[in-house]
Amino acid sequence: MFLSTHQVAKKLGISVPSLYRYIEQKKIPAPQAVRIGSRDVRSWTEADIEHVRKLLPKIANGRETRYKKQSAPSDQHSAKPKDKPKKKTQARVPAPHKKK
Repeated sequence: MFLSTHQVAKKLGISVPSLYRYIEQKKIPAPQAVRIGSRDVRSWTEADIEHVRKLLPKIANGRETRYKKQSAPSDQHSAKPKDKPKKKTQARVPAPHKKK
């Protein structure tokens, strides 16, 4: 079974532009492109996908990858903000109208 680059990106959990960028930067190997009509199409196999899956955690992308976040023990607290007491607001009383 062969998959498209879009399907592979979805299966790997990364965006399509990221996958194309990694291929362009030679960080991951891409299967040979096949010309169909006027388009070049890559046909990915399960073996290709598994190979890329093993390489992804090693790719430095300028920030922590999701793989490091999942495997590293968290020293931080939950991202959910704590409830803060609400400030009491006074009801506004309309100013009296002046008669002429």
